[in-house]
Amino acid sequence: MRLIRHGPPGLERPGVLLADGARLDVSAFGEDYGETFFGSAGPERLAAWLREHAGRCPTVVGSTRLGPPLARPSKIVCIGLNYADHARETGARIPREPILFLKATSALAGPDDDVPIPFGGSQLDWEVELAVVIGALARHVPRERALEHVAGYALHNDYSERSFQLERGGQWAKGKGCDGFAPIGPCLATRDEIPDPGRLAMWLKVNGETRQSGSTADMIFDVPWLVSYVSSFMTLLPGDVISTGTPAGVGLGCDPPCFLREGDLVESGIDRLGSARQRIVQERPPAVQASQGPP
Repeated sequence: MRLIRHGPPGLERPGVLLADGARLDVSAFGEDYGETFFGSAGPERLAAWLREHAGRCPTVVGSTRLGPPLARPSKIVCIGLNYADHARETGARIPREPILFLKATSALAGPDDDVPIPFGGSQLDWEVELAVVIGALARHVPRERALEHVAGYALHNDYSERSFQLERGGQWAKGKGCDGFAPIGPCLATRDEIPDPGRLAMWLKVNGETRQSGSTADMIFDVPWLVSYVSSFMTLLPGDVISTGTPAGVGLGCDPPCFLREGDLVESGIDRLGSARQRIVQERPPAVQASQGPP
């Protein structure tokens, strides 16, 4: 099953994407795709509900905005330098253990939403990644049972403002958590749809030019390893996201480095998880944003 959420930002409604491309609104099911849904066998319950009620579900027209396919999670855990070719292009050592950092959940966005260059930023970069969505509470999970704790998978573009990340005190979170920097979707494919997350082709284009072309088969640490590893440091709640790293081809790795500018179009995709496109816009100065009220 492929889960979607549709409608204006902050007012998204749950839906499903059918095999023929049709979209159904499943608001009548009565639950959004959040912690409670994923932690109570929500995908299985929804599938059973659909067998009886799908014929009465409204169709979602193709022009309707898609939001992120899950409600705001408790955390987005990202894995740095999980592809050897990406580590080499950035001049970093191949890690012996996964590098972890947290991305602000307020960065969550729909798959086709505009992405702002943050005020004061000048080095906006792209990173196509496989996102893993947790389906059951995970704490000290053994690797061989890790996939039992996965609800499904989605496409994620882990945007980075490199000047904030690398030139403002060494804290990766500064350059990773800006608004709009976590577009996820178009859909969340449940685990039964993706039996082997370690063999998925992935790609990214900027203004029609291919910049990244890789496969999850090239990850240094695979999905079961990552779920197990992260769960040894923190409790993973249903609906949490682990973003598993990016292959080579990011702007920082170009010679000389190249970054996104206003008006650029970024398109990305992962086999069986669909594709997304984001237009780059310039964030307004803070003085304009604050004009509606006192600071």
